[in-house]
Amino acid sequence: AMAEQDVCPHLDSIGEVTKEDLLQKSKVGFSYSENDCPYVGCGESYSDHSTLHAQAKKHNLTVNLTTFRIWCYVCEREVFLEHRPALETSPQTVGHPLKAVPIAVAEEEGSESEEDELKPRGLTGMKNIGNSCYMNAALQALSNCPPLTQFFLDCGGLVRTDKKPALCKSYQKLISELWHKKRPSYVVPTSLSHGIKLVNPMFRGYAQQDTQEFLRCLMDQLHEELKEPLSECSVGGDGSDGEDRRDGDRSPSEDEFLSCDSGSSSDRGEGGGVGDSELLIQDECDGENHQTSNTGQSQSALPHIMCLPAQLLLSARKKKQSHYRSVISDIFDGSILSLVQCLTCDRVSTTVETFQDLSLPIPGKEDLAKLHSSIHQNLPVKTGVCPDTYGSQGWISYIMDSIRFVVSCIPSWFWGPMVTLEDCLAAFFAADELKGDNMYSCERCKKLRNGVKYCKVLRLPEILCIHLKRFRHEVMYSFKISSHVSFPLEGLDMRPFLAKESPSQVTTYDLLSVICHHGTAGSGHYIAYCQNVINGQWYEFDDQYVTEVHETVVQNAEAYVLFYRKSSEEAVRERQKVVALANMKEPSLLQFYISREWLNKFNTFAEPGPISNHTFLCQHGGIPPNKYHYIDDLVVIVPQNVWEYLYNSFGGGPAVNHLYMCAICQVEIEALAKRRKTEIDTFIKLNKEFQAEEAPTVILCISMQWFREWESFVKGKDNEPPGPIDNSKIGVMKGGHIQLKQGADYGQISEETWQYLLGIYGGGPEIAVRQTVAPADPDTLHGERKIEAETRAL
Repeated sequence: AMAEQDVCPHLDSIGEVTKEDLLQKSKVGFSYSENDCPYVGCGESYSDHSTLHAQAKKHNLTVNLTTFRIWCYVCEREVFLEHRPALETSPQTVGHPLKAVPIAVAEEEGSESEEDELKPRGLTGMKNIGNSCYMNAALQALSNCPPLTQFFLDCGGLVRTDKKPALCKSYQKLISELWHKKRPSYVVPTSLSHGIKLVNPMFRGYAQQDTQEFLRCLMDQLHEELKEPLSECSVGGDGSDGEDRRDGDRSPSEDEFLSCDSGSSSDRGEGGGVGDSELLIQDECDGENHQTSNTGQSQSALPHIMCLPAQLLLSARKKKQSHYRSVISDIFDGSILSLVQCLTCDRVSTTVETFQDLSLPIPGKEDLAKLHSSIHQNLPVKTGVCPDTYGSQGWISYIMDSIRFVVSCIPSWFWGPMVTLEDCLAAFFAADELKGDNMYSCERCKKLRNGVKYCKVLRLPEILCIHLKRFRHEVMYSFKISSHVSFPLEGLDMRPFLAKESPSQVTTYDLLSVICHHGTAGSGHYIAYCQNVINGQWYEFDDQYVTEVHETVVQNAEAYVLFYRKSSEEAVRERQKVVALANMKEPSLLQFYISREWLNKFNTFAEPGPISNHTFLCQHGGIPPNKYHYIDDLVVIVPQNVWEYLYNSFGGGPAVNHLYMCAICQVEIEALAKRRKTEIDTFIKLNKEFQAEEAPTVILCISMQWFREWESFVKGKDNEPPGPIDNSKIGVMKGGHIQLKQGADYGQISEETWQYLLGIYGGGPEIAVRQTVAPADPDTLHGERKIEAETRAL
C-alpha cells in the first residue's frame, strides 16, 4: 500500500469527469481532469501540447484517454484515485439523489442541474478485498433498492445504535459514498467487511462465501441495531403488522423438489402473533365475511387472518412481551399462511410465518410436467376450504392455460424444459399430499390420517427477495444447478399465490436487481445487474467495474438472488398530488409535524400504510426525553393542506402541532435509573459478602440465560426488565427432588442474593448445589465415639 506521504496532494483539485465523458474524447490523446478543464491535447509522442498546457494553465493532472491512467506533472509520477481521501459526507448534505420516484417534500436542496442529471449517481464500483465479490454483489443489489437507500440518505438521524459493531453506521457511510454527487469511481468497503466478520466468524478469512448467507446476516444485524419497540397504538397499524421478529436458524436448503411444506422460506422473521401457535379455522368461515382494508390499513395483516376467534389472537399476542420493527422489517418482511387439512374430519390447522426471502426450488423436467399437469387436475382438497385455482377466472382462463401448456412443451422437446420464475413459485406454493409414510397426525381424530398441506402469501413485502436454490449439498459432494430460469423485468404478478384473506392490494412487482453466480459449487464469481433509479438504465456491477448493459443481457443472466419492488401507478399519482399541494404554498395558521420515516415510506413505498407519528412520540403524546435532543432529525414540517390530504388518504396519526418533552416519561426514566442503580449496587454488595465467605452453608443456582437478561437491563443495554426467574432449563427432577442438570448453563449465588432477586422478579424453582449438613443425633454420636475408642484399644 502507498504510504500516506506518497499521496499526490494535487488530487484535491480533481474535477468531476465521468468515464463516459472521457470515451467521447478518446480519439485525441490526453485530457485534463483538473477543475473540470475541457482541454484535450496530444501527448509527448506528438507535439507535446499536454505539457505546454500544464505549464501555462498550472493544470497538473492529465488523463491518458487510451489507458485512463492519470499523470501528475508536478510530482512527475502516476497517481491513483484509490488513494484519494474519502469524501466527507453527511446525511444532511446528501439531499434527494433518487429522483425517479417523485419526492413529495423537498427540503434542504432544490432540483439538480441538467448536468447532474446526465451523470447518474449510484454507479460506483467496489474494490475486491480478497474473494469479496459475494459481498460486493450483495451490497450493490441492496444499494439499488430505493426504499432502503433513501432511508439511509434522508433519515440519517434515525441511524443510531449503541450495539457493536454498529454495522448500520458503516452501511450508512457506504451508501453516502456510493450515491454522492462527487462519487469516486469505486470505494473500498473495509469498514463494513470488518463489521460483518465480527458479527459472524464464517466470513472471516478470504474464502469464497455464499452471497445469500451474507445478505441474511447483514440484514439480521441491521434489524437488530435499528429495531425499536412498537407502541400499543401502532401494533398492527403501521405496516409492520405487529409481528415480532424472532432470532432463529433458517431452514437448510432442501435437496428434493419441494413445495412450501419444506420450510424453505426464511425463518428469520419473528412469527409473533399467531405464528408460533397452531390455530383452528372454523369450517363455516368463508371469504365473504372478510373485508379488504383501505389504503391506510393495507399493511395490517393479523386482524385479517380468516375467522380466527378473538380470544385465540389475544392469547397468542400475550405470549410475546414486546413487538419490534425496523426499516428492514418494514421493507422486506412478508408473511405466509400455512394450512394442513385432515381429509377425514376436515379439520384445518394454520400457522402464520414471517419471511424475509423466498427460497424457491428449481423444478426439473419431471417436476415441471407434474406441476403443469396438476393445474388441470382436481386437487385433493375439499370445496370451501382450499381455493379453487380457476374459481374466479372461469373456463376461458382454463382453456388459455391449456393452450399455453401445450405450446410451452414444444421447445422442450428440442432443448430441454424451459423453467420460468413463475414455475419456481408454483412449485414452492404447490399443495402436498400427506399420505403413506408422511401421513398427518390429526389432533381431532387422534390418529394418523391422509391430509393436504399448502400455503399462500398472507402479506406481500414492499421488496420481494427471491433466492433460487442453485446449490445442492450431498454428504460426499456438492453441485450446482445451472438451468436457466427466465424471469420478468416488469409485471411479476403474485396474485395467484395470495391468500384470499390478504390485505395486500398491490400484487405486481418490477425487478430492481439480480445477483448472478458464474462457476461451480466449489468456486466462482458473483456479479450484480441493477437498474439505476435515476435514468432507468441497467448496469453490470463487477467489483470495481460498472458497465451499462442492455436489458436483454439481464434477461439472459443466470439469476441466483432477485430483488423485486412493488409497482403502483396510484402511488406515483398520490406523490404528484402532494407535490402540487406543497407548491401552492397556501398560508395556514397551523403547521403540522409528520414522521420523517413515514414520509420516506410515502416517497418510496407502493403501500406506505397509515401515518405513524408514534415513531417520535411516546404513549403520552409528547417527545421521549431520549429523542428530544435530535427531534429535528425525526420530523418534517408540512403545511396544513398537505397534512389534511395525507391524513384523509392514509389515516393514522396522531396530528402533532406542538413538540414538547414528556414530563411523565422524564419521571419514569429517573425512577428507572434509580431502580437500576439500587439493584446493581445491592447485587454487588451481596456478591462481595458471598465471595468473602469461606464455607458458605448454602449455594444456590441461577440460570445464566435469565441472569444475562437482568444484567443487560440493569446496565442500561435493554429497556425492558426481564421476566420471572426461570431455572427450568437448568434443573431436572430426580427422586421427587429438583437437581442441577449436568452441563447446565448456570451461575452460583448466595441465599441472600437469591432471596433479593426472587423478591423483585419472582419465579424459580430453587436449586441448591450445597446444603447445610444436619447435626448428628446425640445417641448416634455416642455410639460412634464408643466404637472409635474400642478400635483404638485393639
